[in-house]
Amino acid sequence: MKDLMRLRSLLGTEVEALLNNQIKMEAYNSSVYLAMASWCDRNGFDYSADHFYKQAEDEREHMLRFFKYVSDMGGTAVSPSVDGIPQEFESFREVFETALELEVKTTQAINNIADKCYKEKDHVTVEFLNWFHKEQREEEYVARRCLELFEVIGEEGTGRWEIDKAIPSVSYGNE
Repeated sequence: MKDLMRLRSLLGTEVEALLNNQIKMEAYNSSVYLAMASWCDRNGFDYSADHFYKQAEDEREHMLRFFKYVSDMGGTAVSPSVDGIPQEFESFREVFETALELEVKTTQAINNIADKCYKEKDHVTVEFLNWFHKEQREEEYVARRCLELFEVIGEEGTGRWEIDKAIPSVSYGNE
C-alpha cells in the first residue's frame, strides 16, 4: 500500500522531507519576526515593529504555500511545531542582523531543495521553487538595506530614531 501511495505522490521521499523542513523553517521565521516586532514595540521603534509584523505575515504565507504544495502533490504536509524562539535582543542593530541571518539561511535551504530536485529530475517542484528564488532575492535585499542604515545614519544621538523612521521606505524595485 505504501508504494501505491508513493506512486500517487509527485514528490520523492527526500524532496518531501526537505519541503516539510522548509515548512518548519518558515514557521520558525514567522515566530522570530513576531518576537522582533514585540521587542521593537517595547523599545519604542514603532516603524520597525510594523516592518517585522509584515515580515511575520510574509513568512506565514510562505509556510502555507509550501504546505499546500506538498498536499497538492499527494504528499503529507506536516504541521510544524516551533520552539526556541528568541524573545530578547541585545540591541536594535542585533534585531536586523538576526533578520538578515534568517533570510540568508532561508535562501540556502531553498537552494538545497532545488539542488535535490535537479538531481531527481523533479522539474515540477523546481518550477514551484522559482517564485521563492525571486522572493528571497527581494527579502535579502531589503534585510541588507535595513542593516546598512545603521552604517549610513549611525546610532548615536537620534540615529536609532532616524533609522526607525527610514525602515518603511526600504524596498526592492517597485514593491
